[in-house]
Amino acid sequence: MPTDSPAPADTPRTPPAPAAQSPAPSPERAALPDPGSGPTLRGPDAPKSEPATPRGYRAVFAVAEFRAVFAAHLLSLLGVVVSELALTVLVYDLTGSPLLSALTFALGLLPYIVGGTLFAGVADRYPARRVLVVCDLLCAACVAVMLVPATPVAGLLALRCLVAAIAPVFTGTRMAALTDILGEGDLYVLGRSLLRIVSQSAMLIGFGTGGVLLTVLSPRGAITVTVVTFLCSAALLRFGTQDRPARATTGEGAGGTLLRESLSGARLVLGDRRIRALMLLFWLPAMFVVAPEALAAPYADAIGAPPAALGLLLCAMAVGHIGAELFVGSALSPRNRSRIVLPVAAVGLLPLLVYAVRPGLPLALAALALAGAGAAYVIGLDQWFVDAVPQELRGRAMTLLTAGLMTVQGLGMALAGLAAEFFPVHQVVAGSGIIGTVCALLLVAEVRRTAPGQMSDTEGRDGADRHVTSR
Repeated sequence: MPTDSPAPADTPRTPPAPAAQSPAPSPERAALPDPGSGPTLRGPDAPKSEPATPRGYRAVFAVAEFRAVFAAHLLSLLGVVVSELALTVLVYDLTGSPLLSALTFALGLLPYIVGGTLFAGVADRYPARRVLVVCDLLCAACVAVMLVPATPVAGLLALRCLVAAIAPVFTGTRMAALTDILGEGDLYVLGRSLLRIVSQSAMLIGFGTGGVLLTVLSPRGAITVTVVTFLCSAALLRFGTQDRPARATTGEGAGGTLLRESLSGARLVLGDRRIRALMLLFWLPAMFVVAPEALAAPYADAIGAPPAALGLLLCAMAVGHIGAELFVGSALSPRNRSRIVLPVAAVGLLPLLVYAVRPGLPLALAALALAGAGAAYVIGLDQWFVDAVPQELRGRAMTLLTAGLMTVQGLGMALAGLAAEFFPVHQVVAGSGIIGTVCALLLVAEVRRTAPGQMSDTEGRDGADRHVTSR
């Protein structure tokens, strides 16, 4: 994509510059040999060695713009987690109602589908940097109003909804912008992986940090931290990333109302059989894997585990996910990451079947860690998705992907809780594993059918179907 200002020397464009990534652009599409898979043949007069270039995650951090995006993500995410905890405490202090206190968490998920569907057109209609900065400033303003003592509880909940509605637009725009910053190949995949790892880690660190802050600050004092993190994130994105033009300069996203563009983008994305299959492969396993987390408290009580066990049950899946993602991202080549997508997606929920025997704490923790590790298939799936979506729809597609992912997880938690009203908790979790595995197998078959040509287990690219959605 063209840029309005010269790129820094260490900042790759699309495709990435050689200083950041040594292999040729997008090796997966042409099924070329894996980067780094073996030594390069040299003539007898060639120099014995060349300056080392960063590989793997180090190559991603070598890109200056990504460092700004990464730091902004870390700051804003920690701030959001702290504010969620502090706002829950504040609402409970003001009302004494456990229902309203719990509702503040639910309101962090429910508006995603509204913002991701109705406002998705923003991601392609306006320059990415402007969208990201404005989203951060709007969130900072909403949180600042929460600090006003005169703000009623209804106002606090409404502001929470507004922040949650903005979130998918921000996340989808950032995901699409990463293809400009890192290219559409391996660097993009590893960059997305790093942001996911930060998200998982923030849940572990953020709630602990929020708990500590609430021991020394009032709830509104802790919420103030979020205002600062949003403002710092906006500054990092404004001064640490390049200004690029909007994607939708012609065609579907070029004119008309924002609502029409957003709904049109959703229709085009979901109307493409290949993109829809890939999107569902992100969504449905995530919908079923949340069951043991949603039911962690009643399960700990059912097996007579000590109070500390609840924290372990809630952390085990995230620990497994982080470990597996780091391994797959650093130890496997792009081709091998592609090779494991469908097999791992098909069996990733099977560890939950251990719950059928009502396991004790050690076995339950092992099963949860394995289920979390199963989510590592999304690293390869990220590449397939960005290959399948045309550039002019990318912002809207990724906004819809984010909104749907958060929504189905909230729906999965609610359905698991409802089922636990009628069946034992361990049977509900095991049933989630069975039903989720069946759905995953059906989706794997659909992904195979929608691949262009004859798809092998080592390749699953989707460049040939782009015309279906883009024209």
